Amino acid sequence: MSLLSYRPDLPLIVQSDRTILLETQHPFFHEARQAISGFTELIKNPEYIHTYRITPLSLWNAAASGLTSQEVTDVLGNYSKYGVPPTIVKEIEDTMRKYGLFRLERIGDQLVLMSEDPLLLTEVTSYKSIAALFENEFVIKSYARGLIKQELIKLGFPVQDLAGYTEGESCAVSLRETTSRGRAFSLRSYQKEAVDAFYSGGAVTGGSGVLVLPCGAGKTIIGLGAICQLQTATLILTTNTTSVRQWIAELLDKTGLDPNMVGEYTGDNKEVKPITVATYQILTYRPTAEDDFPHLKLFSERDWGLIIYDEVHLLPAPIFRVTSGIQATRRLGLTATLVREDGREEDVFTLIGPKKYEVPWKVMEEQGWIAEAHCREIRLPFEPKWREAYAHATARQKFRIAAENPKKLEVVRELLERHAHDRVLIIGQYIDQLEQMATALQLPLITGKVPDKEREVLYTQFKKGEITRLIVSKVANFAVDLPDANVAIQISGTYGSRQEEAQRLGRILRPKTDDNTAHFYTLVTRDTREQEFSLHRQLFLVEQGYPYDIIEIETLV
Repeated sequence: MSLLSYRPDLPLIVQSDRTILLETQHPFFHEARQAISGFTELIKNPEYIHTYRITPLSLWNAAASGLTSQEVTDVLGNYSKYGVPPTIVKEIEDTMRKYGLFRLERIGDQLVLMSEDPLLLTEVTSYKSIAALFENEFVIKSYARGLIKQELIKLGFPVQDLAGYTEGESCAVSLRETTSRGRAFSLRSYQKEAVDAFYSGGAVTGGSGVLVLPCGAGKTIIGLGAICQLQTATLILTTNTTSVRQWIAELLDKTGLDPNMVGEYTGDNKEVKPITVATYQILTYRPTAEDDFPHLKLFSERDWGLIIYDEVHLLPAPIFRVTSGIQATRRLGLTATLVREDGREEDVFTLIGPKKYEVPWKVMEEQGWIAEAHCREIRLPFEPKWREAYAHATARQKFRIAAENPKKLEVVRELLERHAHDRVLIIGQYIDQLEQMATALQLPLITGKVPDKEREVLYTQFKKGEITRLIVSKVANFAVDLPDANVAIQISGTYGSRQEEAQRLGRILRPKTDDNTAHFYTLVTRDTREQEFSLHRQLFLVEQGYPYDIIEIETLV
């Protein structure tokens, strides 16, 4: 690249390996960050240089949102110190051109795969897996709308689905201006933008997609906004019974729905109403590995006009399979992160829809919509006998021995004293460890063993401030609304799960009325497998701009 193209006054460096470096101290930082957010993936954003990556999926999401390859390369050229490598320009053009090369359209009652390139159509139908999905020449079998999209994206061809949606059963829903508790209520500006991005004015290009916002940003409220926009029977899928009841509480608090219109479909109750909230767990239950999934019939028990997938990054495989067959129903995915540990992001794109809206975590923090978070990793040693046990253990045993280091109790006591006037969650992975800590500290404990009614009593007491310390297992990782919690102490986790780290921080990010600050502590045994996994767990949050302060126990107690 010619040195004559060097522009030191610009903030970006676009590299030929598809990464983009952005200087955070540059006057154009915020402007450039906003400009590239629609077609890049954030890789990491520590203090001075943020790193982004251009991927096929990020470019297909951009194309689905209406961006052209020319607009993408113009943005890069407008902000790049060294211009844009020609190979990257060509890659962007080739990749984005593939979105829409194949289109699904409805002609009469038939679902037709179309392309401006008839030879390309002929080529892909030579694959047996694709040919099996056709009734006859380019007419897709009625059940294969999702399957054809999955097969073609494997070949690098994301299908533009313009076949539209069924309206579903009518259901009149409106948002209240005042909640049932008497508080003024309206959608925040970004919540309204998210709903509008999903709905897309009712066009066939809208109605299916994923909205990515941090924990604490009010994704449930966005879901309510989408239901009110569509005015249709809605099936809401979420992670656990507590979350089901929180959705129902929000529906009744912030909409004019009659309680008889809202149903709970869980292990405790199996109601099918115009607005039904169910758990993934009950839908994927089957008596034995050889049996069918008896509750998947819920997908066809009403004429749903919308399905909302809460925490869509956790979507179980059986729900993917059902979703593949219900592509005529509008689908909304809600998540704080599209990171999937199983790498099935392409299936989310194909079967739920492209990413329609995203707000970075730090942007929400800067605007005061979520709490300012301080993340700290506290490293502590083993006692000699535990060090000896660790030395002789297998690799898997090593992680658990390190995670259950008894010295963590000493650190938790110290942190509880420091945060005597705060609302504290102590979060862990291993039930034995949690039970021992609950006994030693005489604190209430919630695990999977605790009945739902008892959990709800403890959550309510915590919300009301009747208790200010609560020990929880991974059952509280997802969709548990404890808005006043402002301190989390993580004593053990699921190996290197980035999802879990993000969700646990999310438990304390709800905006606070007084000091809008949250504290997230992770306790790690020094020089062990746990420390190695901790680095990977933290990766997503470090990428989001949350650096971890490393504290040695000797400086703490």
